[in-house]
Parts: sequence; C-alpha cells; structure tokens
Amino acid sequence: MNAEERKNLQQLDELVLNASPEELEKIQEIDYQTQLDGESFYHIYLNSDSLISPNIKKSF
Repeated sequence: MNAEERKNLQQLDELVLNASPEELEKIQEIDYQTQLDGESFYHIYLNSDSLISPNIKKSF
C-alpha cells in the first residue's frame, strides 16, 4: 500500500468514526449496495466527490 492509499484509508476511517448515527445509516446503506454490486465501499469512496468532500455531513 502506498502513501496515497494510506491517506485515503485514513480519511475514510475518520469519516466513519466521526459520523453521526444518521450518517452511519447512510454509509451503511451505501456499503450494503456496493457489496451487492460486487464493489467495495473504499473504491466507491475514492470515486465519489460527495464522500470525499469535507462537507459530507451536509450531503446526508
């Protein structure tokens, strides 16, 4: 794993750890749907402007 991948994983960890209960429900829904589609939440996170944005709390 390179430094950029570690940074992205850390951001994803912080997103989940700092999420409100409502945000966690949305994250869980996204994770569930990505698993059904055969993808990983991490890859969706990397390709989603709405999840990477620092204003994620406002997007939920």
